[in-house]
Amino acid sequence: MIKPLLVEIVVEELPAVPFLKELSNIQKKWANILEENNLLCEFNFYYTPRRLVFWHREFKVKQDDIEVELWGAPKKIAFKDNTPTPAAIGFAKKCGIDVEELQINIRNNQEFLYYKKLEVGQDSKNLLNDMVNKFISSLNFGKSMRWSNRSDSFIRPIRGLSIVLGDNLVDAELYGIKSSKSSYGHRMVSFDPFKFEFAGDYFCKLDKHGVILYQDERRKMILDQIDQLEKQHNISVDIDNDLLDEIVAITEYPTPLVGSFDESFLELPPEVIIDSMKEHQRYFACFKDGKLDNKFIVVSNSYTKDFSHIIAGNEKVLRPRLSDAMFFWNNDIKNGLNNEGLKDISFVDGLGSIYDKSKRELDIAKNLANKFGIDKLDLIEEAVMLSKADLLSDMVYEFTQLQGLMGYYYAQKENKDPLVCLALKEQYLPDGEDSSLPSNKFSSIIALSNKIDNLLALFSVGMIPSGSRDPFALRRAALGIFKICYEHKLELNLIEVIDNVKNNYKNLDKQIVLEFVNERLNKFYNNINPTVIKAVLNSTQQNDILNTCLKIEALNPIVNSNEFKSISETFKRVANIVKDISNDNLTVDEKLFQQDEEKNLYNNFNKINNTHYLTFDEKLDTLFSLKPSLDQFFDNVFVNHKNQNIQQNRKNLIALIYNSFKTIADIKEITI
Repeated sequence: MIKPLLVEIVVEELPAVPFLKELSNIQKKWANILEENNLLCEFNFYYTPRRLVFWHREFKVKQDDIEVELWGAPKKIAFKDNTPTPAAIGFAKKCGIDVEELQINIRNNQEFLYYKKLEVGQDSKNLLNDMVNKFISSLNFGKSMRWSNRSDSFIRPIRGLSIVLGDNLVDAELYGIKSSKSSYGHRMVSFDPFKFEFAGDYFCKLDKHGVILYQDERRKMILDQIDQLEKQHNISVDIDNDLLDEIVAITEYPTPLVGSFDESFLELPPEVIIDSMKEHQRYFACFKDGKLDNKFIVVSNSYTKDFSHIIAGNEKVLRPRLSDAMFFWNNDIKNGLNNEGLKDISFVDGLGSIYDKSKRELDIAKNLANKFGIDKLDLIEEAVMLSKADLLSDMVYEFTQLQGLMGYYYAQKENKDPLVCLALKEQYLPDGEDSSLPSNKFSSIIALSNKIDNLLALFSVGMIPSGSRDPFALRRAALGIFKICYEHKLELNLIEVIDNVKNNYKNLDKQIVLEFVNERLNKFYNNINPTVIKAVLNSTQQNDILNTCLKIEALNPIVNSNEFKSISETFKRVANIVKDISNDNLTVDEKLFQQDEEKNLYNNFNKINNTHYLTFDEKLDTLFSLKPSLDQFFDNVFVNHKNQNIQQNRKNLIALIYNSFKTIADIKEITI
């Protein structure tokens, strides 16, 4: 039999950020508990800041009966001279029967103790109390709190519990709160609980008490009303999805409203205003004609018809925040960009100050500028040495997420070269999974220098990421290096860079750094067979990051082709033949050829080897075209000739072909 099940847990207002971090796990955790109790079924999960609700339209009122098979020790161990041993006695006790009732069954051609029993399902109402308590205990919101005289804790005090199966209240208790057919509406409707008789009654009365239970409906309400406000006020609203998620999580009856601030504050960089509104007030920014407007959208959670006092209150709260930002802005402009104060700010123990870091970055940047043909070394130096100067500004002290960006604005105020200004703005890019990249080669050098120094410096003092721990985001830095080099076609040879600046980093193990960086290729190419990446990394000409990427992209479609299995068998045979051959002085003497297949293979290889190829794709295609010649060679030529000179000559020929492949990839490493 099935009946509907309603579970509602009422709490004091949940903080949005920790709740949203755990949100993706909530349904999984409840589903796991249902499955553990053989009660898994479809359900809906709803939430507001004051409640977590599970709704099951069809829920089993009783677990299914199941047959349980138990296996014990082998018979020869369980019985000695037909007398039960402790193994048999213990197994019988586990099964809840006498030894005489044990059965023997065969598994893997051997006799084992065996018992099958019917496990009668329990009534769901007797399980739900423990299930709900286990679910709540499984939630991880970070910090938790205690209340009243309780010793247990949760993110916020629990104020109500309703577990209703069909029309019947399930006897349950959670944090001292007993299950009841009552709930709470919007605080502006009533502080007192309301009663309901069954699930349908609950949903109906909740709506009448000012609560929009369904989060998707609240989201739609917000977006629809913002759309109306855009048309009404001739503005466009920047919908930040993360901010929208927060607002959905903290409202039970959302109403978007338009507020405004003094136009004089528009002198501030738009990012400062947007961050002030978003981070501190949860406001959406408004734009008109592509520029930031002096209006904002605040989403009220009030259940009222007169919102004028709410708008006025939010305008009043925002004004001093923007006034503080204006003070910081003017003060920072007056002080100007200066990096001297960075000498007093420590970077990391053992790595000196932020100023010392800038000096190390400058050495890297000069190397990269020479490599990439940038002759404006004076501007490179200015950009690097000013790149961290805005850390000393009042604005960045208040809005740490604006570091780099504020340097860009302050540099503009000082009429710095546009290349320098833009490089300050883009120095930390990419800074996330879907982040944009530095927009030009000059900015890329500044960004690469920052990331490379982070890697080398922190590795040199043993701060190497392990497991999931990566406090300095070094994995992201390594991945960023690949993205920048690939985007701007920069042939960055990390080995050369490290060798040129290694004196700045004591106790640096270059090989560990290279292995760490190369591991990021699997993330960069997460849809490519990892053995393709390994094969390219094992090539003999690992010149630079860009060409490593191009080799992977040239090899991958060949590996994915239907013909590759046949191709790989031939070339793995090549690898096996030459595995013990030294690559020193590999020469082939045509006079020692005895068969046409040798001559044909040699001539075809020479033709390929002496051709200049514009892409790795072209070279790989022509190298793989040697397969027919190689097959004929292997079918008709005996490599291990009794004449040592002829034998060595044939092996050298195969080795030359193999080495030519290895300039791109070591084919034997690929598995499909």
